Amino acid sequence: MSEFDRVPVAPESLKPARYFAASYAGEHVAGTEFVIGAMFVAWGVDALEVIQGLILGNTLAVLTWVFICGPIATDTRLTLYAYLEKIAGPVFIKFYSIVNGVLMCILAGAMITVSASAVRILFDIPPQVNWYPNSLAFVLVAIGVGAFIAYSAVRGFSFVARFAEVSAPWMISMFFIGALALTPTLINGTPEVSSINNAADFLSLAQLSIWKDMGTEMNIWHVVAIAWGANLAFHGALGDMTILRFARKTSYAWYSALGMFIGHFAAWLAAGIMGAGAAMILDKALTSLDAGEVAYQALGSAGILAVIIAGWTTSNPTIYRAGLAFQSLNPKWSREKVTLFVGVITTIIACFPFVFTGLLDYLGIMALVLAPTGGIIIAEHYILEKINIVRYWRQINDNKINTPAIITWIISVSIAGLCSYGFDLHILFLFVPAWATAVILYPMLSKIAGAGNVDRLVADKINKLENDRKREEKNYLQTAEENFQKTPSSLLQTILKSVAVLSLLAGFIVAVKAYTTGEQETFKVNILILTVIYFIAAISLVFFLPKAKDE
Repeated sequence: MSEFDRVPVAPESLKPARYFAASYAGEHVAGTEFVIGAMFVAWGVDALEVIQGLILGNTLAVLTWVFICGPIATDTRLTLYAYLEKIAGPVFIKFYSIVNGVLMCILAGAMITVSASAVRILFDIPPQVNWYPNSLAFVLVAIGVGAFIAYSAVRGFSFVARFAEVSAPWMISMFFIGALALTPTLINGTPEVSSINNAADFLSLAQLSIWKDMGTEMNIWHVVAIAWGANLAFHGALGDMTILRFARKTSYAWYSALGMFIGHFAAWLAAGIMGAGAAMILDKALTSLDAGEVAYQALGSAGILAVIIAGWTTSNPTIYRAGLAFQSLNPKWSREKVTLFVGVITTIIACFPFVFTGLLDYLGIMALVLAPTGGIIIAEHYILEKINIVRYWRQINDNKINTPAIITWIISVSIAGLCSYGFDLHILFLFVPAWATAVILYPMLSKIAGAGNVDRLVADKINKLENDRKREEKNYLQTAEENFQKTPSSLLQTILKSVAVLSLLAGFIVAVKAYTTGEQETFKVNILILTVIYFIAAISLVFFLPKAKDE
């Protein structure tokens, strides 16, 4: 399975838009949404500040994907690791790949833990809310879930994206349906609100029973920071070069908006509603509940499946990225074997829910550590030539070590640390000074190190090879445009699409009925039946029927 680990993606292997729409919607409507959405409730931030902060933060995240990550990915067609090695050299990339790979393994492990938190309900295993497991049965569940997820990641980008294509529409629906089904519980527990007839009524309910202002240090800017910085490793630190290098058009980066505004806006709000409702039903503090328990209270058995698949859709591409990170250490290593090894390590990590219980701080640390490398790449790609330094000067001079890059990373992280210590800056904000410092400092240090002095003949040869590759790709995409037109759907495809769509619409209908009647048990049975129908139709459509010409 060629994944173009160290070379640009071939033109014929570029993917159509729907892969990226499904991938972003699937990955970012996922297990962490249950955790982070509920976390905002526990923060004690006012409802209006939560909504405004999420809008601003997610907008910044989308713009970072669109104007930084997407253009660099489609211009180079390289993984982050291959491009960073080209810029910073083999010494830097080995260090970075280990750090990045470990961070990705831990994050993917947290997602497997989220999935396992749902499976454990089937076996009456107690919630795992400590940093260590307190049940052997939970460990066995995590191992089983991890093995299945690792297999999917080994299959490569196409399989990961196609699974997201199946699961994303259903996952999105489940967040909205679950929130709708539990809203009557919140209304009944809030004497000041008898019904929701307009936006003002919902805001009153939200401020009284969901996102209650508790006067904590958290405010709108912390919400902005988590919305923008939660995925900095993928957009600002260029991790999604690994995904977007397959995009036929740079504009496909706009599909990140599906992940941000459906997943990190609407789903986070819906998860907050479900979390507050579940805590009210069980009469427990929200911090004592895991994602599986919250989803089970909202959706019954379908909620268990929702959390399992939510963790799967996030950990799949994360393990895939981690596999590419470690594979970059040695080009002779098989990506499949390395990814399988990563899956084993990730599964072991998943048995210890320490990231799941401290996800906020972990995301802040991950953004801080990886932000400087994004700044270095951005400076190399966009700034150096503007100050008369040839791009890829390290490669042209055949330097094994890019000293300015190493010093930049160390100073950038150090300055962010000083901001934390000297100005009491919250860990969520530290990626901003680290990122900005790297963008400014790397060109300066490169100039001082004499990066402008290169063999122009070698530089011209490298540029010619790169321009020839881009010309070949452009010609291929233009001449093959007619082959990208989708073939008309067959009758069976039309039927399966209709069944999948109608089952999702029916889910909203039964949720509305549950909202108006308060009948929860019938709702949970019906939503499970509709879920089974949806997946039979969607899996048959995506995995088993003949593919259109744009595959």
